[in-house]
Order: sequence, then structure tokens, then C-alpha cells
Amino acid sequence: MDTRIFHGDIQPQDIARDLIAHYHRGNYQVQQVGKGTKIAVQIATSPYARSGGQTAMTVAIHKVPDGISIQIGKQAWLGVAASLGMTALSALRNPFSLINRIDDLAQDMESLQLAEEVWEVIAQSAKQHGIGYTLSDRLRRSICSYCNTANEIAAGRCIACGAPLGDVQPRTCLKCGFVVRNNEKNCPNCKTLLPSV
Repeated sequence: MDTRIFHGDIQPQDIARDLIAHYHRGNYQVQQVGKGTKIAVQIATSPYARSGGQTAMTVAIHKVPDGISIQIGKQAWLGVAASLGMTALSALRNPFSLINRIDDLAQDMESLQLAEEVWEVIAQSAKQHGIGYTLSDRLRRSICSYCNTANEIAAGRCIACGAPLGDVQPRTCLKCGFVVRNNEKNCPNCKTLLPSV
């Protein structure tokens, strides 16, 4: 399964609606299974298609914190393989038979490229909804390991307790008690010279 996560303010129904609108046409049939935070969209060639073999795939859309996770299941394409095989056999017997099977061949090629096309539709939908692969502002935080406060990603110190962010063990200024980094020579709060570590 191929999985991608899109971050931003979006619901699974938004992507499902766009997939259904795109594939509810021509030789495809589409249906939605589930609602709310977990939706599956099944896309398949119509059983009554005039050309090509049968193919089907499932797109699973799940709500995750600040976005959605999308998985595309493996494509069932045995019907397409059989149809391509029949086209190849016909062409070996009589090369002019390809003219009669041109619609089948076109539909088979479209079915083989279905997963790529689904990702393109999802990417276009994500762009229209203003979401993407970059983290949302809420997730783009550094958590202080001392007081569990969320801080801006570029912050050097915790906004709540003043501890340095990262995996550095903090120490304090002996004069004012301010939490300082190990590599600082002067206290950022009172400017006192710190003893070397």
C-alpha cells in the first residue's frame, strides 16, 4: 500500500467527494464506503464497459491530527492482463486486428495508470483545499522536555520555564536562577559571567 499524509484543515469527505466527482464517468464506477473520520473510495472499471479488462482499487482516507492519511490499495488488474494478452494474441495472428482492439488497448493502458492518476487527482484536490505535505503550524512545535510546553520550532528556550530546547541538560545561573545552556558564557537574564562547565 502506498500511503501519504496531507497536513492542514481538511476532512476525509472533502477528498472522497473530489475522487467521486472525477471517476463517476465513462468506463469507471465509484462508490464511497463509510463516513466521518474513516472513508474508503472504491474505483473500478464498469462491469458493462465496452472495452478493456476489469480493474479495481480502494483509496482509504483517515483523519489524523491536523490532516488526513491516504492509502491506495493494490490494484486488482487480472482482467486488464487478460485483455492485453488477448490483444497480443490477436495481433500475432493478424496485425490488422489491432485496429479493432484499439479501444480495448486504450482502456487497458488507462487502467494500468489508474494509481498514478488517482494520486494526481488527490494532489489537485489537496492544492485546492490549501493543504500539503508540510506540517501544520500546530504540529510545527518543539516540546520542552521539562514542562511539556509547546514552543515555536526556532525557539532556543522554553516560553514557560526558560529551559533550553533540545536534548541538552540545562543548568542555572547561580545569581538569578535563570536556566542557561551549557555553551553560554554569560547569563542571558542578568549578564553574570557563568562558571565554565
